[in-house]
Amino acid sequence: MVEEAWVKLVNFRNGASRGLGVLDEGRHAVRRIEYAGRPAEELLPLLEDWDPEAVRAVGDPVALSAVELLAPIPRPARNVFCVGKNYHDHSAEFASSGYDATDRGAAVPKLPIFFTKPSTTVIGPGVEIDPHRELTSSLDYEVELTVVIGRGGRGIPRERAMEHVWGYTLINDVTARDLQRDHAQWFLGKSLDTFCPMGPWVVTADELDGADVIVETLVNGELRQHANLRDLIFDIPTLISTLSAGMTLEPGDLLATGTPAGVGLGFDPPRFLQPGDEVCVRATGLGELRNRIAAA
Repeated sequence: MVEEAWVKLVNFRNGASRGLGVLDEGRHAVRRIEYAGRPAEELLPLLEDWDPEAVRAVGDPVALSAVELLAPIPRPARNVFCVGKNYHDHSAEFASSGYDATDRGAAVPKLPIFFTKPSTTVIGPGVEIDPHRELTSSLDYEVELTVVIGRGGRGIPRERAMEHVWGYTLINDVTARDLQRDHAQWFLGKSLDTFCPMGPWVVTADELDGADVIVETLVNGELRQHANLRDLIFDIPTLISTLSAGMTLEPGDLLATGTPAGVGLGFDPPRFLQPGDEVCVRATGLGELRNRIAAA
């Protein structure tokens, strides 16, 4: 079994080889893991029958600087489930921004609002975000704590919902605000290639209190977003219960929980991302996910 101090799992590339490993932050190193006696290459196939007792660190530590961290789940089996307008302050800034063309009514929704991002949007830490300048001139960022479902199910009651959470990671819900506005829906403006940076690692649910996490975004080192998950309008158990009502959740499903105020559209005038900008989203226990906007 992996030592207790090593609780952060990473998907990494070291030269020509890839694998799943554990991060030792104290030594700035990564060690490969085996699962049930076999090399663990990806996380997704392990989640359905996950047994922490089957995990073992093997081999010598490799310096973190010598490996490339990849998205924890580089190609999800299904679209990433996302939640819109799930912080009070962001709901207000979005409703008054001029970019919310949906007929949602009040700024604060009465029920969770869901949309999805296709798996082709996912990229890992350090990979450049394509600005798609031929399609958008209002590129924006959104830090989101993201739930990794471990045990699937349908009709999951709220009081049992956390039993279905395997762990947590971070995504940056990159958004083309003009597409979001002009098409009067959210899917297209959030689903362009590279619009879902993910990582840098994933933490198991027993190592992180998903109800008490601070999330932040920095753009070129400037703090733009800062909030605690206690500020969510709909908490994680409510989201899982609502989403699973009549729809089966599967191991490896990803649920991004929403973003707080401080996105680019909330400034006057808006402060959208430009080529060369570096976006860093971070959260308690989940590290820093950095991606730069590619040159136009």
